[in-house]
Amino acid sequence: MKKSLFRYTILSLLLLGSSCTKLDVDVESELTPANFPNTPDQYAAATGPIYSQLSSQYAVPYWRLQELTTDAAIIPARAGNWDDGGQYRFLHKHTWTIDHPTVRGIWEWGFGGINTANRILQIFQQAPSSSTGVESIAQVRAMRALFYFYMMDLYGNVPIITTFGNTELPSTAPRAEVFAFIDSELQAALPDLTETVGAATYGRPNKYMAFALLTKLYLNAEYYIGKPMYAEAVTMADNIISSNKFTLTPNYNSIFAPDNGPGIQETIFAAVYDANLIKGNQMTRYAMHYALQKKYNIPFTPSSSLMTLPAYFGKFNLEGDVRNNTWLTGKQFNTDGSPVIISTTNKGLDEAYSGPSPDEKINWQLEIFPELVLEKEGSMDIGNDIKSQAYGVRSIKFYPDPNSSTDRNQNNDMPIFRLADVLLMKVEAILRGAAATSANGELQTPLILLNKVRARAQAPLATEVDLTSLLDERARELAWEAWRRNDLIRYGLFEQRWGFKDNNETFRRLFPIPATERSLNPKLTQNPGY
Repeated sequence: MKKSLFRYTILSLLLLGSSCTKLDVDVESELTPANFPNTPDQYAAATGPIYSQLSSQYAVPYWRLQELTTDAAIIPARAGNWDDGGQYRFLHKHTWTIDHPTVRGIWEWGFGGINTANRILQIFQQAPSSSTGVESIAQVRAMRALFYFYMMDLYGNVPIITTFGNTELPSTAPRAEVFAFIDSELQAALPDLTETVGAATYGRPNKYMAFALLTKLYLNAEYYIGKPMYAEAVTMADNIISSNKFTLTPNYNSIFAPDNGPGIQETIFAAVYDANLIKGNQMTRYAMHYALQKKYNIPFTPSSSLMTLPAYFGKFNLEGDVRNNTWLTGKQFNTDGSPVIISTTNKGLDEAYSGPSPDEKINWQLEIFPELVLEKEGSMDIGNDIKSQAYGVRSIKFYPDPNSSTDRNQNNDMPIFRLADVLLMKVEAILRGAAATSANGELQTPLILLNKVRARAQAPLATEVDLTSLLDERARELAWEAWRRNDLIRYGLFEQRWGFKDNNETFRRLFPIPATERSLNPKLTQNPGY
């Protein structure tokens, strides 16, 4: 499946050239409306760049903007290592500026996707009419809407660009206009998107991907445009639930495993990865402790840099909940039950050691500590002795892949929309004022829907649910799936204190328009506060 997607992507890159965020780029291509595209394979090949663009940055830089800015994830410095100019510290502490490299890179990524979609649409709209062409145009419009959703969510007021090759510099559009554009594009695409679910449509938009994106759009409408649209969110969610095309996967861990893919009937839409062919997922590289390399049979040494915060980990407190097992904490053991041992010295274990034998060789069983203890507050540095390296609970949700490439890429696809999220979004929309609705012969109250998710996780069933407990459930169910920032902003909690952050500036709900973009285009209006 993934090799097929890769084949289409390579062919499309050869045919169309690479993505670029410049609006006046020349197209170096032999394609003309008279000779391309004609067959389904040609259409599939031509759309490849937009999917490779999505996967290229989704799992690392985009993920960092959505998770490192919250209470769910952190990359502290280690005796100067992993400071990288302070970029991770700035995200955690909400002190980023207009020249932050990730803020700039994701703007370029998002508009690179939009520009690629516009270029593909220009070719498709001039090609001879066919049913494949009509569906392909709808898919590209849905993907363009997805990239615009990301840009609107991150940056607020952004330019709306719908043509390729126009040299006129675009002006910033109000967020409400961008919202309306996303809505209208998805509504226009829906009639021509397929209802087919499975390998043939995996990683590409179908009707249910559009419904899921609309559910997310409408759930956030009160924040985005000041207009509650919770009833509309329920309607979109019901289109997915009532279709019976998706089910909660009994084995929660399999949703995120290295061999996940179209066989996971819960996933509605995913960013597709292959360790050798479609690169970009490096969760194990960042999240795994280096001493666990042998246990998980990983073909590279992990960086041991990424972890969660103690309070967030504290939400994983339901007895029997399988989601608790996606985190590593406490003393670590190999699969045969033997302890994971690190050979070091007293001083190597703890640089604060002041006893009589600093250089004495010792064997220390790896113990991962939930707490994060700073040695240097200003640089958010936790030190780099063996004990300090064990601070912070690590995630194995995107399970370590023994077939990872030596350049540290893995095969796990990353779900963007899945049924559990849709169920929880419906819960929230009802709690915020929408009426409960029936689906598949069942009146789906918030408690019934929540307990579907709880039951799959083998967690105790809830007896009541409100918005506060729902947010905790979303934290457990969707941990590290790049939705935490979106959730906290919608709840009005993005300004709260957590970890080493005490900045409560509300303008940080939006990232700045990068300085480089405004220098190239003076028509772009900077967001307030920057």
